[in-house]
Amino acid sequence: MKNLLKSIFISTFPIFALIIVFRSFFSNIIVTNTLGLLIASISIVLFFSLLFIKPVARTSRILYFYSFPILIGFILNIVNINTPDIYISILLLAGWLLYLFWYSVFKNRDKNTLKLGNEITNVSFENTSNKKVFLSDFKGNYKILLFYRGNWCPLCMAQIKEIVNQYKELEKRNADVLLISSQPHSFTENLAKKHQVPFHFLIDVKNKVAKKLHIIHENGLPFGFQLFGYETDVIMPTLIITDSTNKIIFADVTDNYRVRPEPSTFLKIIDKNKR
Repeated sequence: MKNLLKSIFISTFPIFALIIVFRSFFSNIIVTNTLGLLIASISIVLFFSLLFIKPVARTSRILYFYSFPILIGFILNIVNINTPDIYISILLLAGWLLYLFWYSVFKNRDKNTLKLGNEITNVSFENTSNKKVFLSDFKGNYKILLFYRGNWCPLCMAQIKEIVNQYKELEKRNADVLLISSQPHSFTENLAKKHQVPFHFLIDVKNKVAKKLHIIHENGLPFGFQLFGYETDVIMPTLIITDSTNKIIFADVTDNYRVRPEPSTFLKIIDKNKR
C-alpha cells in the first residue's frame, strides 16, 4: 500500500534511536567505545522530542543542528570499528537520511489543480456541529484555507498557533480563515475550544475535498496512531488563498512537510491583491 512503509518508519525510527540511547548510556562508554552511538542517538531523540515539547511551524530542509552531531557520531564509530556497533551506527545514519530525504518529502505533488487563477468550486465541509457548509457560504474578501494533517502533527499545531496570533490583522483584511483536516469532529472541536478565535474549524469528511484537490496523503498517519482515533489517510499540508470569487491567488503546495509559509507571506499576498 502507498506510503505504508513511511507510516511504519516514522513510528519505529525514533523508538529505535531511544533504545540505542539507553543502551549506550548504561554501558561503559570508554570501554565499549559507544560515545559515537550516544551522540548520534541522542541527537535523533532530541529532535523528535522537541517537536512535541516545543513545536515549531517549520524547519530547514537539512536540519543542520541535528545532522552535524549525527554525522560526528557516525565518524567516531567508524574510527573505532566496534562491531556490532558499527552496524547500529550505519542504521542510525541511514534512518536519519531517510527521514530527511524520503519521509519528509512529497514527491510529484500535483500543482496544476491549484494553479493561480483556478477557481475552487462545489466543495463542502462539515463544522464541529456536523453541519454541512460550502465554500461559497463564506463572504469575506479573501479566504485562507489551511489544510493540516491533524492535532497529532506538532508542526501543524504550531502553524495554526502562528495564524491565530495574526487574527487581528486578518480580521482587518476581511479574510475568512478556514482550518481544515479530515480528523474526527471531536478533535477539531477541541482545537477550536483551545484557540477561541473567530476562525472556521472544519472537517473534510472522508477526505472528499482532499481527493478532489489532489492533496490526499494515503497512509499519512504514523503507524499506530489509529489507536487514538485518527484516520489512516490524512491531508497533505497545503495553504490556499482565494479572493471573494474563490479564485486562487496563492497556493503553497509544499514538497516537504517541514517547510511551510509564514503568516507574513500570505498577509503580503492579500495586501498585494488589494491594490
